[in-house]
Amino acid sequence: MHRLLVVDDDADIRNLLAEQLGRAGYQVSVAADGVQMRQVLQQEHVDLVILDLSLPREDGLSLCRDLRARSAKPVIMLTARGEPIDRVLGLEMGADDYVTKPFEPRELLARIRNVLRRTEALPANLEPLAIRRAKFAGWTFDLEHRHLQSPAGRVTVLSGAEFRLLRVLVAHANKVLTREQLVALSSGKQYESQDRAIDLQISRLRQKLGDSGGMEGLIRTIRNEGYVLASPVTLE
Repeated sequence: MHRLLVVDDDADIRNLLAEQLGRAGYQVSVAADGVQMRQVLQQEHVDLVILDLSLPREDGLSLCRDLRARSAKPVIMLTARGEPIDRVLGLEMGADDYVTKPFEPRELLARIRNVLRRTEALPANLEPLAIRRAKFAGWTFDLEHRHLQSPAGRVTVLSGAEFRLLRVLVAHANKVLTREQLVALSSGKQYESQDRAIDLQISRLRQKLGDSGGMEGLIRTIRNEGYVLASPVTLE
């Protein structure tokens, strides 16, 4: 049985979510702020964190960034804000998904199941303990802390989608992967020909790698085939 942690300063929302998610078959712990969140994480095994953006003292973005620097635990951001910039910032801090209040409980349940399924349904060679770090072209990809370190030592946080995509590329270095394969391996979803999300994720990864793409880049586009991480990779 999966254990979820709900972090929200509104007691009514905490109790409501604990009740609804409990009825759906999950074990649920709750916290009102970052201090309580860390206490729960130290005492219990948690499979997924539902994190409110607007919290006293430390806000959800700061807590998400801190979580991402310490673990690969999936995070769903929960907020009353509806501005696109808030969603972008949440994802950039490493959140795996984002739900805006007020929300339909069935939508949150669906997103929880989808994130857990993506996290757990990994090919054998992508299991979290199989690869802890990968080094290529001077870069270090830290899978334990979900970040990239540049040849100059600069640390860059990856969003959930970017982390999963780079993990796939690293595990299949120097092999051309189609869009269908990248989507299936990184998200467990079926690729739709009109959906260009994978191209956008590749573009964002290239920006973080200082990579312009093309035939000379680290992540190369192979015309009419897909993408390839064109570099020797050392796995640890």
